[in-house]
Amino acid sequence: MRIAALLVALAALLQGCANTPAPEAEAETPVPATPVPAPEGQPVVGVTTPAAPAPKPAPVTPFQGERLEVEAAPHLPKVDRTVAPQDLWQRIRQGFQMSDIDSPLVQRQVTYYAARPDYLQRMFDRSRLYLFHIVEEIEKRGLPTELALLPMVESAFNPMAYSRAHASGLWQFIPGTGRRYDLKQNWWYDGRRDIVDSTNAALDYLTAIYQMHGDWHLALASYNWGENAVARAIAKNRAAGKPTDYQSLKMPPETRNYIPKLQALKNIIANPAYFNVTLAPIPNEPYFATYDRVVDIDVQLAAKLAEMPVDEFIALNPGFSRPLIRAAVTPRIVLPADKVDVFHDNLAKLDGDDLVSWKTYYPKKGDTFESIAKKHRMTVSYLKEVNGISQRSKALPSMVVVPIDAEAARTQRMPIMYAPPIPVSVRRVFHTVRQGETLPAIAKRYRVSTEDIQRWNPRVTKATPGAKLMLEVRAPAKKKARKKTITGKKHKTAS
Repeated sequence: MRIAALLVALAALLQGCANTPAPEAEAETPVPATPVPAPEGQPVVGVTTPAAPAPKPAPVTPFQGERLEVEAAPHLPKVDRTVAPQDLWQRIRQGFQMSDIDSPLVQRQVTYYAARPDYLQRMFDRSRLYLFHIVEEIEKRGLPTELALLPMVESAFNPMAYSRAHASGLWQFIPGTGRRYDLKQNWWYDGRRDIVDSTNAALDYLTAIYQMHGDWHLALASYNWGENAVARAIAKNRAAGKPTDYQSLKMPPETRNYIPKLQALKNIIANPAYFNVTLAPIPNEPYFATYDRVVDIDVQLAAKLAEMPVDEFIALNPGFSRPLIRAAVTPRIVLPADKVDVFHDNLAKLDGDDLVSWKTYYPKKGDTFESIAKKHRMTVSYLKEVNGISQRSKALPSMVVVPIDAEAARTQRMPIMYAPPIPVSVRRVFHTVRQGETLPAIAKRYRVSTEDIQRWNPRVTKATPGAKLMLEVRAPAKKKARKKTITGKKHKTAS
């Protein structure tokens, strides 16, 4: 009986185990075993402990230029600001000071630029000639180096850029603002295109409007729209109890997109690899130097004496509006730093009479473009081209430039965009030499050079009493009614 009872109990137990479900197995990721270091002086034993799985590196997906929403670019590594960088781009990055803005407008501009690498490359290539000088001037004033990128927005670093609002040069000054900042504009020369003068004027202007608003975004908006227009927009928001920062103001679409363009370029230059942009290094050293001992000389000849192509010479001297450089109205010429001595030595070898193949001509009664062109053995088209006159124009100006040697002039087809004609601000006067006068004294009186007097009067070698001299002098400026307020408009009339 006892044995039978035990057999019944064992059978019941086995049946219960068969009816109980097994626990479900969990999928596990194999974990490599890590040896446990032994105490110093003892051998490592074979005991291991599981290690935490190593974190997978975050995938780096460079910007493709195909979408509007852009993830924030990774932070740049810290740099040693006590060491001067060899690459000018890095120097620019180190000087960034403006607060960043992030908005769909910025993302849209980043997309636009990054999707056009060829356009960016042309702009970067042109900037190589001018960036070192611009950065130097910015740092002298203690300004943020983002301003060195502003010509990319304004003109794509094309010094010959000319807008429908008559803004000209790298920094796109309109005539009125240019005159406010002492940029000379005459028939021979336009300081708005001069690299040195226009950069000084632009940085002076930007400094002034920053001091006015105390905010760089508002200063940049003022540079584009006009400081008075921005001031009115601020006052309007303040009266309505609204914020007065840049992003809260109502402004024209051009100005609304202006700062996002600069921010987009800043983002790309801060981390070009992230946006698939190639940014070739620029040596952190001067590209050009100025030469102040200017004489009247043909543009073509000046380039030849500097042993450089004429188009490169013009890229550094875009302020010249005619094929002849006039020393009396041009403060300097700009040459590559390694060409200054070459130019000076070659110039010293030439006779002064061999430097100029152009002269001024004052149309007489009855003259036409056709008669003047025929007289100087040139085409009407070329006559208009070198004088900045529209091919459709029928109006003959009061002064034109014509070749002394027509044969030589035919070879001077220069790749230059001549300035639109500016009203001639010079007039002819005749001076009778008095006893005791000298040519330098007469030149000083009329604010011209002695060389000019001798060029205008070829037979004159000295001041002979009673002799009559013809001089070209600046015409008196017309007086304008003074306004109580000065409108600092740059591109267009602010309303």
